[in-house]
Amino acid sequence: MTRTAPLPTRTIGSLTVGAQGLGCLGLSEFYGSYGPVDPQRAIATVRHALDLGVTLLDTADVYGHGANEELIGKAIAGRREQAVISTKFGVVRPGPGVGTGIRGDAAHVRASCEASLRRLGVDHIDLFTLTRIDRNVPVEETVGALAELRTAGKIREFGLSEVGPKTLARAHAVAPVAALQTEWSLWSRDIEQELVATCRRLGVAIVPYAPLGRGFLAGAVRSVDQLAEGDFRRFGLPRFAPEHLAANLPLVDRLAALADRLGASPAQLSLAWLHQRGPDVVPIPGTGDVAHLEENAAAVRLALGAEELAAVTAAVPPAEVRGARWNEQSMAYIGL
Repeated sequence: MTRTAPLPTRTIGSLTVGAQGLGCLGLSEFYGSYGPVDPQRAIATVRHALDLGVTLLDTADVYGHGANEELIGKAIAGRREQAVISTKFGVVRPGPGVGTGIRGDAAHVRASCEASLRRLGVDHIDLFTLTRIDRNVPVEETVGALAELRTAGKIREFGLSEVGPKTLARAHAVAPVAALQTEWSLWSRDIEQELVATCRRLGVAIVPYAPLGRGFLAGAVRSVDQLAEGDFRRFGLPRFAPEHLAANLPLVDRLAALADRLGASPAQLSLAWLHQRGPDVVPIPGTGDVAHLEENAAAVRLALGAEELAAVTAAVPPAEVRGARWNEQSMAYIGL
């Protein structure tokens, strides 16, 4: 597939980004992730993303214990001005597993920023995001430290991830929050109840992660047997448990049938639906495959009419989705 023009752009605070970003978690090991990706192939994918105008590159300090940030640094070498680097901090992950806790204290904010700058090989981070709220630290302390980093030129903007509307408002009262990163897709729509309205009232952009339901909405997973033994979808995400996955398959089958009628793929339809939630939405689907990257990027230009949009929405009713989006341990940190 050849693209003749870069993607249209959207804004996150003072940042101008391609209307769709790239989630880079799967390019390095993270709790089994989605299987190994060859580093050279991963670098080639990131560089091709920049060619397409997919400029927002989302990583985190815990992905591969820092290896993901190092990989992104290599991929953007010589092309720093094209990339908008988004990285996250806050998870304490000394060994295997998703982590042992959260730190949002000012000292950790500063130390995490310096460590990420070093691994990325850059002099500033474009978007620096707290992965989860630290229950033991007022969000005002965390945001105060982030604002100091922004004043010092270490970061350009900062964001919060998976916070509730009250916490977002408290944080924004200290210093402007540029972005909220949260799960949002056809089968994860709880933020529509209140959080989207709060973001829009405050002028906070929304960066949805897992916009393809971690492969499910693309039709890529039909049985848990397709997933490698270490794949965290097996044990960290209840929706992929055998009994829930089987109950959810009719949803993606309806979506696939609709996509076929509209001349698109289920992934493209899912992403187009999300893009049309508003001009402040910048999804970050992840992939290590150039063909999938191009397929996803094409969704930005897929315009859905009112009837088509309604049909896509109706294909995956929230009430019919089975299983929580995270396991009980992880859900304890959602919406604080």
